[in-house]
Amino acid sequence: MKNALMTISDKILLRKKSVIETVNDELKNICQIEHSRHRSFNNFLGNIIAGLIAYSFFPKKPSIKFETLKSNQITLF
Repeated sequence: MKNALMTISDKILLRKKSVIETVNDELKNICQIEHSRHRSFNNFLGNIIAGLIAYSFFPKKPSIKFETLKSNQITLF
């Protein structure tokens, strides 16, 4: 990939992408929620919930630090 000037919003999106990929990798490899051949829907949900509960007990989770500015401007979309 060539070096190019990036806007701040692009840099923030790249940072978020890496955090999301890190969390997905931990869920797949450490919590073992990647198994896709369940015999019933209840087994599938049990496996997903157990993996998420195990992930919630991890002492160190990746995060993105950001600050929001409170303004009194009205925005229309």
